[in-house]
Amino acid sequence: MDWDKLRIFHAVADAGSLTHAGDTLHLSQSAVSRQVRALEESLNTILFHRHARGLILTEQGELLFDATRAMSKRLDAASARIRDSEEEVFGELRVTTTLGFGTLWLAPRLHKLYEMYPDLNIDLMLEEKVLDLPMREADAAIRMKEPSQADLIRKRLMSVRMRLYATQEYLNRNGVPESQTDLSTHRLICQRTDATQVGASSALTQSILTNDIPSRLMVNNYFGVLQAVLHDLGIGILPDYVVEESPDLVRVLPDIESAEVPVYLAYPEELRHSKRIQAFRDFVQEEIKIHRKHLKEQGKS
Repeated sequence: MDWDKLRIFHAVADAGSLTHAGDTLHLSQSAVSRQVRALEESLNTILFHRHARGLILTEQGELLFDATRAMSKRLDAASARIRDSEEEVFGELRVTTTLGFGTLWLAPRLHKLYEMYPDLNIDLMLEEKVLDLPMREADAAIRMKEPSQADLIRKRLMSVRMRLYATQEYLNRNGVPESQTDLSTHRLICQRTDATQVGASSALTQSILTNDIPSRLMVNNYFGVLQAVLHDLGIGILPDYVVEESPDLVRVLPDIESAEVPVYLAYPEELRHSKRIQAFRDFVQEEIKIHRKHLKEQGKS
């Protein structure tokens, strides 16, 4: 159906007159009449009864007017939300990031964002796959490498390194390794090397696995690795951002760590002025400042 003809039909049905509808639409009466007739021909039905005192909708016209009235209300509501979103923070915000970062760093902090903006609804999509932001598969992304897609605003947030951690309880029972070769007497907990992950993490894991480590636990995500380490199962390869939320972790072999992994926030250029995006960006940046301060105070940075 032709949207322009539907718009004109709605104006005529609402006004009950070709002349009044034409005044509203800034069209001549004859132009309005032609469009209505063309719509009737395309639908093969009569939409109005013509009377000397004006136009009356037929049964079919009433059905169509109900539909265009609902459409008009939804469009008006959408227009209002678009205008309001320039001033207020509310509505849905779709954020994508990795399972590890989303589960272990972002999700535990989101209560602060909701306290500031209770009308904000976040759809948190945790997966390793890179979603297409320009195609609006998500509104914003936190990624472990610089985004390569065009038409994105990208901001580097912080850096992450993969390191070795264990609980003090585990180390008390099994001893503290002083070199990589000592790992042969410990259980290593890590992501599988064929799991989707950043290159620096995979490279560190592969390097450590060149040692003779007979006891291993392979997991396909960092949340699983962390849970195993916290339950005293062995020494785990984990991102350094987990230590703030897990004070029982002790760093093992502090000279061993991965290359630096940059963390970026990205969102489409068209959302530059979105209040939701601005609120989320400011929230993440502030939380990173607090995170760095805590790590410095704990001496774990």
